[in-house]
Amino acid sequence: MSNTSVGKKKKVWTAARKKDLVFDIIFYTLMVLISLICLFPFIHVLSKSISEEAAVIANKVVLFPKGFSLNAYEKVFADKSIMRSMWVTIVVTVTFTVIGMFLTVCAAYALSRKELKGRGIMSFLIMMTMYFVAGTIPDYLLMNNLHMLDTWWCMILPLCFAPYNLMIMKNNFSSNIPDSLIESGVIDGAGHFRILASIVLPLSKPILASIALFYAVGRWNAYQDALYFIKQRVDLRPLQLKLYYLVVAANESFQAEGGNVGVLTNPEVLKAACVMFATLPIICIYPFIQKYFVQGTMVGAVKG
Repeated sequence: MSNTSVGKKKKVWTAARKKDLVFDIIFYTLMVLISLICLFPFIHVLSKSISEEAAVIANKVVLFPKGFSLNAYEKVFADKSIMRSMWVTIVVTVTFTVIGMFLTVCAAYALSRKELKGRGIMSFLIMMTMYFVAGTIPDYLLMNNLHMLDTWWCMILPLCFAPYNLMIMKNNFSSNIPDSLIESGVIDGAGHFRILASIVLPLSKPILASIALFYAVGRWNAYQDALYFIKQRVDLRPLQLKLYYLVVAANESFQAEGGNVGVLTNPEVLKAACVMFATLPIICIYPFIQKYFVQGTMVGAVKG
């Protein structure tokens, strides 16, 4: 091989390497910028929650806190019922997620089986509820007729089954569970519950983690149903609703005092502290299931 040809190959290789390097720089720069954009709201709220009230009122807090104060967090923890609300939220979220996962898994497996007669009509009826809802007043009347007002179940049963989650899980079962595995289980004499527990679920950990996260985060952040249905039982107020009333009370008191800084906690600072207090538990849990969450959303998006 001549020196000329070797030199040409080196030049081509060097040019390709430079192109790859430029592409990598652009790609990583964009990823860093997108990450900073996603983190900006969280950092902004955190900075407001630990800044002095005067700086927040003057809109001087953007990325970094101005001064340092934990008065808002002290006010949050000063309410002795806050831990009771946290316990209510944890119990409701766990129960809601367990019931929702049980219903979704069973329905998705049944609708994914081709031998089920009328599964198309059943799927249509379930999906139709995504587009047509009764509204708040009929929901309230229904809860009243079922004697579920001011009970745990009014925060658990109404929304514990989501058609969207069913669609994702059904598509996952249809596209990623080979029919040969199901047939082998049938040949061995296994029933559908045994097939579901021993074959389908072990192969569906990513989608199970994703749907469980959808249910848990949705229930954790919800407070409107508790606002409508929990009136007399103050001890059943979940964390989000408790923080909502805390912010409303602080806002009314602050306006009554004429906005005097130092007399009461500024509502904006208190809102930021409440957001951080309610968000941290989910942030602490998410990293442990991030791997399954990404895999599950990608696989569940494939149309079966």
